[in-house]
Amino acid sequence: MAPLARTMSVESESAARHEVEETLHATLYPGTEIMTDVGHVHFKHVGGHVLIPQPSDDPNDPLNWSPLWKSLSMGGMVISSFTLLFSPLSVAPQVPYYMHDFDSSLPDVINFIGITILVLGFSNIIWVPAARMFGRRPMLTVATLVTIASNIWRAQAKTYNSFLGACILSGIGAGPAETLGPIFLQLGPVVAGITAERYGWRAFWWVSTALSAFSLVYQLFFLPETKWSHRHPQIAHDHIPETSESLPPMDGEKPDTTLTEGSTSTTPSPAEETGAAEIVVKLSGRPGRRQFQLWTGFDKEEMILASIILPFKLWAFPIIQWASFVFSWCASCFLVINITQSQALAGPPWNLSPAEVGYTNFAIFVGALISLVTAGPLSDWVSTRATKKNRGIREPEMRLVALIPYACCTLLGSLIMALGYQNAWRWEAIVIGGYTLIGIQLAAVSAIATTYAVDSYKPVAGEFLVAATVNKNLWAYGLTKFLNIWIEDVGYVGPIMMNAGLCLLWIAFAIPLVFFGKKLRGWTKDSPVHQAK
Repeated sequence: MAPLARTMSVESESAARHEVEETLHATLYPGTEIMTDVGHVHFKHVGGHVLIPQPSDDPNDPLNWSPLWKSLSMGGMVISSFTLLFSPLSVAPQVPYYMHDFDSSLPDVINFIGITILVLGFSNIIWVPAARMFGRRPMLTVATLVTIASNIWRAQAKTYNSFLGACILSGIGAGPAETLGPIFLQLGPVVAGITAERYGWRAFWWVSTALSAFSLVYQLFFLPETKWSHRHPQIAHDHIPETSESLPPMDGEKPDTTLTEGSTSTTPSPAEETGAAEIVVKLSGRPGRRQFQLWTGFDKEEMILASIILPFKLWAFPIIQWASFVFSWCASCFLVINITQSQALAGPPWNLSPAEVGYTNFAIFVGALISLVTAGPLSDWVSTRATKKNRGIREPEMRLVALIPYACCTLLGSLIMALGYQNAWRWEAIVIGGYTLIGIQLAAVSAIATTYAVDSYKPVAGEFLVAATVNKNLWAYGLTKFLNIWIEDVGYVGPIMMNAGLCLLWIAFAIPLVFFGKKLRGWTKDSPVHQAK
């Protein structure tokens, strides 16, 4: 007869992890996840899968929300990310209009993009600590209001310097979108090109204002606060007598061969074979009234100065630095398209109009959609197979193998774009081939790399993205300063392939991480960053 299970309170999941370590005779470094019941420890399940992280028993805990409320919240984050980033990178198809109206050169107009990117990257040094102290919802509301103000300013700007000032404000407002996740649905340039050609470039900024206003209304009614700092899960333990039995060691671990007198070396079955019932959780909770308040005070336990300094400390962590570089250079492949498409396609032999240049961004959008429906399932499938082979213990490095096809997309997409520009190929080859492949790698590679870093250092996910965006946007700002001029001097192939080569170089460092990433996590296992809320 199966043993009865009883539930005991645990201050944190670390207590359960410690018991699992004793059962497995192995060390579980931060980032290593237990995806099955082990020994006499039973975790909360949904649909046969262990929940990571383990939810509390409070129905207001976001992990316990019903699928409807989770979908509404995720929808709100997608809408917010989309609208905050809708306008900052939409200048490219409108370049000829700004050159004419502000009597400016191509590098001067490209500077609108560069200064926005630079400010956007550094703004999160303030946004993320503020969100820790005051909550994510209030800060997202403030950011959306700032974005609305910047769009109105841009629509009414009469001089170059005035428009540049609006770009700076836009970069400040768009900052939180960089920490919501790598959601690259870049339709802004498409709308910008069409609107500018038919109604004038100012009309686009009024469209952006309307979209941001819609996002604000959605946030107020359907995007509650998701910050939850008092999660103390309940872990179940089988109520059976203690024995000297232990599970076989994990891959790469030496078995414990020490036996007491009279003991045997028999191997016990995993927890699921003991017959103990799983703890099945019914996700039917919903946000509480407090989670919809515009202001809930501030978290007295958070130290804003420490939160500001933390992203810079993370640069000393090899995994964080690697993911930041991959994230940065994958995004720069998209930026190369953004700042060269008017320079190339608006001139001979293509002579595309601003609207037609804008339409070419549909290829990037299609590529991003392809990656969104393939990258997640592929990396999860690879990770799940490896987890099963490792007896239910998942390591973050397991998903890195999924980078291989998307690294190929990076190389092929950049080659097609560079050679197509240089040799005046048909625009269909450049756009459908090159732009689409860049769109695929843009979302896929950055998503896999950032997921690896977040899995390894969950408590500082926001701060990691701050470090990553500072890296990314510093490089991007430099790119806007020299790429167009360099292309005029030497042609398209060298500059574009230089950027692609750096991107592939950082991706290639995933190979040693597959073998030594766990050891790197072990070096930082005692770091205070793992205690962050």
